[in-house]
Amino acid sequence: MATLIGGLGTSHIPAIGGAIHKGLQQDPYWKPFFDGFPPIREWLGREKPDVVVMFYNDHGLNFFLDKMPTFAIGAAAEYHNADEGWGIPTLPPFKGEPALSWHLIDALVEKEFDIVSCQEMLVDHACTLPLKLFWPDGDCPVSVVPVCINTVQFPLPKASRVYAMGKAVGEAICNWDSDKKVAVIASGGLSHQLDGERAGFINKAFDLQFLDSLESNPEWATQFSSHEIVEKAGTQGVELLQWLAMRGALTAAGPRVRRLHTNYHIPISNTATAVMALEAA
Repeated sequence: MATLIGGLGTSHIPAIGGAIHKGLQQDPYWKPFFDGFPPIREWLGREKPDVVVMFYNDHGLNFFLDKMPTFAIGAAAEYHNADEGWGIPTLPPFKGEPALSWHLIDALVEKEFDIVSCQEMLVDHACTLPLKLFWPDGDCPVSVVPVCINTVQFPLPKASRVYAMGKAVGEAICNWDSDKKVAVIASGGLSHQLDGERAGFINKAFDLQFLDSLESNPEWATQFSSHEIVEKAGTQGVELLQWLAMRGALTAAGPRVRRLHTNYHIPISNTATAVMALEAA
C-alpha cells in the first residue's frame, strides 16, 4: 500500500511568484517569508515523495461564481498553469497521477462526498506556487492530484465537513494499492481580508492558535461555523480550511504527528503568511 509521509502548508499569494521570478528571495521584504522553506526542503530531499495531493482553492480559473462546486478533484494526466499573468509567468505542465485521482474520487463518493471529477483542469497560483516553493530547482519531481475546496463563495463547507473530507482522503491514500510515497499539501491563508471595511485585517493570535492546534488538537477549528471563521480570520482567511483538510488526511497515518518546522510572518500583501511541515507518526 501507499505510504502517507506527512503534510505541508503554505500561503499562496500571487506576489510570491513575482518575487521568485525576479529573484527577490533575499530582499528584506521577502526574506523572512522565504527563510521558512530550507528546513522543509531538506526533509523533502530525504523523504523524496512521489506524489502530492494538493488541497487548494480555485480563483475563477476553472470555476466562477455561476458554477462553484464544494469539492472537485482533478483526474488529468497533466495540469497546465493558466494564471493570466499572476504568479510565475511561465511554468511547464505538472504531471498528474490519474490512478490515485480516480481512487480518491471513488473512495469519497462511496463515503457520500459529492465530488466533481475533472478530467481536464487548469491550475493557478494556488496550486503552482507551493510546488515551486517546496521544489524550487528544475522541474517539479512529484506528480500531483489537485483537490479543490470552495473557499470563495457562500455557502462554504463547514470546517467539520472539510476535516472529515480530509480524513477520507487520507484513508484512501493509505488504502491505495501502490508502493509510492504520498505527501499532502495545504495551500492558502492564513488570516487576511482583501476587501470591504476590514481590508487589511490580520488576526495573529488566532493564526498562531490555529497552527498549534494542527499539531496537538486537530479538531479545534471544527467548532467554528463558516461565519465565525470569516470573523476571526477574514473573508479570504477561510482558506485555512485547506490546512484543516491536510491535517485531517494525516489522521489516517496515526493519531499523532511530529511538527518539523513552522514559520509565521506578517504581512506580505496584507496577508498573514505561514509555512508548516508535519511528519506522519
